[in-house]
Amino acid sequence: MFSLSDLLQILCLVPILAGSVFSIITVWTVQSFLKKSNRKAPNNFTPPVTVLKPVRGLEKDLKLNLQTIATQNYPEYQVIYSVQDPQDPAFPIIKEIQEEFGSDRISVVLSTVEAGANGKVNNLLGAIKEARHEIIIISDSDTNLKPDYLTNIVAPLADSEVGCVCTLFKVTRGDRWFEKMELLTMNTDFMPSVIFAEVTGASNACLGPSIAIRRSTLEELGGLESLADYLVEDYELGRRVWTSGKKMVLLPYIIDAVVDLKNWRNWWTHQVYWDQNTYLAKPAPFIATILIRTIPFAFFLALIRGDSIGVVILIGAIIIRLITAAITSGKMKDIEAIKSLYLLPFRDLIGLVFWALSFTQRTVIWRGVEFKLTSQGKMVMKSYLSN
Repeated sequence: MFSLSDLLQILCLVPILAGSVFSIITVWTVQSFLKKSNRKAPNNFTPPVTVLKPVRGLEKDLKLNLQTIATQNYPEYQVIYSVQDPQDPAFPIIKEIQEEFGSDRISVVLSTVEAGANGKVNNLLGAIKEARHEIIIISDSDTNLKPDYLTNIVAPLADSEVGCVCTLFKVTRGDRWFEKMELLTMNTDFMPSVIFAEVTGASNACLGPSIAIRRSTLEELGGLESLADYLVEDYELGRRVWTSGKKMVLLPYIIDAVVDLKNWRNWWTHQVYWDQNTYLAKPAPFIATILIRTIPFAFFLALIRGDSIGVVILIGAIIIRLITAAITSGKMKDIEAIKSLYLLPFRDLIGLVFWALSFTQRTVIWRGVEFKLTSQGKMVMKSYLSN
């Protein structure tokens, strides 16, 4: 007859073993997927494109990041920087960039469109009205892009069956401990999982920091306006693409996204927000991640057993996690993540807390307004918060 202690140990062993196996498999899937990045993008498909850059507030390295889209090795493209508030401190910066590169290449849009609860989509709606070209690229303001970015992200659209293209990303510039924790979440947990799902066919992904789509395709799928109330608008866009029968392409091309958190509370809030997003977008896969959370359950097992065997299992789980994370980070040329791996066991432990909170919190705050999250992933206004 099993005692309660025996049962708890068995329950802990499942995610310990499954998580360790998963970590080892991700080494292969990351390596396999990134091998494709060695192939040169075809240079015979270079149609004119419009890049939408929604901007809000001062971010770390903002001017440098925004300039990288204006210095692309690409024959003809338009960049539209958009803000929604004339008092936005980023507004003078984008005007400086426009003066530097000229209004033929750089457009600046000031628009107060409020089509829904999603601020990013509202900002994009103001920008897309000024787009001159059929191919639209949506690029977040915190991304730092190499000169061959446009050539790579546009290339798959040469196939008329491709509906949308997105790229991998890795977080950079984690200067403080909580920024390093954010970096580890994205680079050693989320991104290897995305690649694993892509290689194995477990699920699809549409990653919001960098998306390319034809304007006609976007309109066929309902247009940006129809995304304005979705919390995870990028996933909803991707879902519409692959359910329409068109191909959704995830490129083995990595861009940098600069992390900028003011304090540890911002990090905590963003982690809960991120897990809320993931749960609403993909409930079943997100819930299933409980089965691959090795370190938290190895820690619980060590506490339950209270002996040297439990400690050995915990140490073994940590070693496997660190080694596999170091290898996948190396494949992604992510030196920052490798340098921050000493924080990974703690990040994995606290990650279980964020996972649990994603089921209990059903609100999100945007510009002082509280929204309730629906089961369809939409945001519905609850109430205005007092200052």
